[in-house]
Amino acid sequence: MNQTATLNAATALSTHVDRLLHEHFGSRDGQLLLAGVTVGDLIETYGSPLYVYDRSVMKRQLTKVRRAYSDRVDVYYSMKANPSQQVLQYFLSEGCGIEIASVGELEQAIAAGCQPERILFAGPGKQDEELQRAVALGIGEIHVESAAEAGRLNAIAQQSDKLVRISLRINPAESAQGGAMRMGGKPSPFGIDEESLDDVLSEILTFANLDIRGVHLFTGTQILDHNILITQYRKAIEIAERVSQRITGTLESIDFGGGLGIPYFERESPLDLQQFTPLFRDLVVEIETNPLLAKARLIVEPGRFLVGESGVYISRVIEVKESRGKTFAVTDGGMHHHLAASGNLGQTIKRNYPIAAVNRLDCDAENTTEVVGPLCTPLDVVGRGVRLPGLVAGDLIGIFQSGAYGRSSSPTGFLSHATPAEVVVDEGRHWLIRSRGLSEDYLQRQSCFHRQSNLPDLVNRTGSWE
Repeated sequence: MNQTATLNAATALSTHVDRLLHEHFGSRDGQLLLAGVTVGDLIETYGSPLYVYDRSVMKRQLTKVRRAYSDRVDVYYSMKANPSQQVLQYFLSEGCGIEIASVGELEQAIAAGCQPERILFAGPGKQDEELQRAVALGIGEIHVESAAEAGRLNAIAQQSDKLVRISLRINPAESAQGGAMRMGGKPSPFGIDEESLDDVLSEILTFANLDIRGVHLFTGTQILDHNILITQYRKAIEIAERVSQRITGTLESIDFGGGLGIPYFERESPLDLQQFTPLFRDLVVEIETNPLLAKARLIVEPGRFLVGESGVYISRVIEVKESRGKTFAVTDGGMHHHLAASGNLGQTIKRNYPIAAVNRLDCDAENTTEVVGPLCTPLDVVGRGVRLPGLVAGDLIGIFQSGAYGRSSSPTGFLSHATPAEVVVDEGRHWLIRSRGLSEDYLQRQSCFHRQSNLPDLVNRTGSWE
């Protein structure tokens, strides 16, 4: 990146940081404030690296969604964004359902107190054991991705002597994704191709133990253009009407999916929900005046939009070094804790998340710095050419927009560093929701040879030999 491009990128990132400070957080004496608590106090209490989630931001984002969609729409939290138990419990306490994509997520949702009927199960490659568990619990809907999956599910339902409610997940033939991650309209392991829908529907209608009651549109993620959302939703209505004409009884749910984005990078702007709302309400009128769809429950499944902006990942500078004209800030955090921020989670061109020296927000960003972690790989870079103050050991680096797809989507086992702790802040209070990992965690559930007998044995929970 040349110097001009670096400066332009830094200006854009500073704007993102400034917006987040203004809208959600704040500062005191140069320190980042999260729900009235300084970042220094949090690191002193819980150590570094650290994930911090501001519950008031989650509430603010959920309020935005509900105002935009109105009470006609049922909000399900897509827990893949952040499966921490207290995050799940918060959204459950606010009346949300949970959207899952594995039996592991199913068990976590149940453990958090979610009623089975408030769970939707989508995702490719569902194994029979997963389907059996979902059927046994009687979850709200299983979203079927193929005729083959429907056949396996029907056999499981027959064995259990149950009628299982399903929704058909459709991969539309066209996609108006623009700059967002494009999913619909291309070959995909997700969903039933729209052009195959009639044949697949005919096959599934022969399965006596499956009850088709909904459609789920599979399109895209990280959408920042409200017009793209409206175009997708119109497509969902078209497909829902097509399915409704074929089934016995009325269609009971139309799942518009997730996809609501938040801005991370240069030239990205927040999703304009004020422009979206009147257009969506026109769609609701169309649905409610359509006798085939009027009684259908409308569903959205945001994840990133609800939790992404609530989170900040904080690491401490270990040392600052110069190498052939570049300044490197080596921190105790990195891609093993935050793969997305390193650009190694789907980015073709690696771009920086909003990043700042969160204990020196009142200092001029005068130096161009590479922010790296402690891993023995050149991939471990979480900030490229970032404009920051002249850093010293002990300074704190904050990566914003880290509430979604942070810790849970990172290779925490790489090089066996301790996993970071997670903390929630709310109205001046803070508490630990996941403790920091220990080095001996990596020995758990491994079989080893006993030192004396050479027989395989298990290392116990503390890592010592049994």
